Amino acid sequence: MAADFTPALRGTAHGSAPAPLSVLDLLTVGAGRTSSDALRTGVEIARLAERRGFHRYWVAEHHAMPGVASTSPAVILAHMAAHTDRIRLGSGGVMLPNHASLVIAEQFGTLEAMAPGRVDLGLGRAPGTDGATAAALRRTGPGGGDGDDFPQQLDELVRFLDDDFPRGHPYRQVHAVPGPVQGSSPGGVQSPDRPAVWLLGSSGFSAQLAGALGLPFAFAHHFAAHNTVPALDLYRESFRPSAALDKPYALVAASALATDEDEEARRQVLAYALSMIRLRSGRPGLIPTPEEAEAYPYSLAERNFVRSWNSDVIHGTPDEVRAGLDDLQKRTGADELMLTTYAHDDIVRLRSYELIANAYGLPTLA
Repeated sequence: MAADFTPALRGTAHGSAPAPLSVLDLLTVGAGRTSSDALRTGVEIARLAERRGFHRYWVAEHHAMPGVASTSPAVILAHMAAHTDRIRLGSGGVMLPNHASLVIAEQFGTLEAMAPGRVDLGLGRAPGTDGATAAALRRTGPGGGDGDDFPQQLDELVRFLDDDFPRGHPYRQVHAVPGPVQGSSPGGVQSPDRPAVWLLGSSGFSAQLAGALGLPFAFAHHFAAHNTVPALDLYRESFRPSAALDKPYALVAASALATDEDEEARRQVLAYALSMIRLRSGRPGLIPTPEEAEAYPYSLAERNFVRSWNSDVIHGTPDEVRAGLDDLQKRTGADELMLTTYAHDDIVRLRSYELIANAYGLPTLA
């Protein structure tokens, strides 16, 4: 890589937070609400995060899930760029096997032109959906492909971003625009910025690859908590300094929900757990209301799932959530904590980020 992104990449911990805090927004859609509602709330969350000193706001690519409106990260981030000024914006992540590398380089180069110096390109190799939808996205046979060529596709993407394919490569004369080729054109001016590349994962594969390439790594603790510490250990052991990063930088994404009353947090996360039961049984839908979740006739297996799932959701009063996040950072050594909040009610999600900011005494920036 041609540029050193370390100064912009590493955030600052404000107040009493143990590490920089950031936001992962899935733009969840609750029953009785629309994607337009979710996008409006997303703007409010991004603005709140910027105002209270959160370091970055990311959105994640998912498909064929009625309760998640984040199918098109680049489109959403362009919208967020128009409503923010300082906070880093990025994908958490783009599922690279779903796309041509050149298209992603062009999309995120365009975002970088919109919001210079504050764009992150987080990449994953999972489809972000079921096999049939993956096949439709990737135009492959049943099953949709398995992303085995992810390292090669990643290399191709980075070369498009840096415009440095070697002589003799079939893409040597193919240039991602916006991009470095503009600076090397007659009369061109080279932009000093380009998207900072991250790898995302929930297992050891991406952890080891991120380490070997000297890239920052984001781990999906919010749905793979059992593997967080082993994956981070593997990342740090595998790390080799690069032009992008001089030492490991590990972000841990955690599910967190703070409410004024502990009982309300319990009701909200129960609704989230029910939505996950439906998703994992092949019946994805909108996020149910807490009332629907409380009235649902859970089987014994489903009750066990709820108990297990919610044990990894840091929820409760602001003080309880702060204590849970402090413990997570201590156990993992995370350089940054990224909080994702699931709830049926958009106001509850927005309020949760505000309560967490207050619990850590984060400043209110102009």
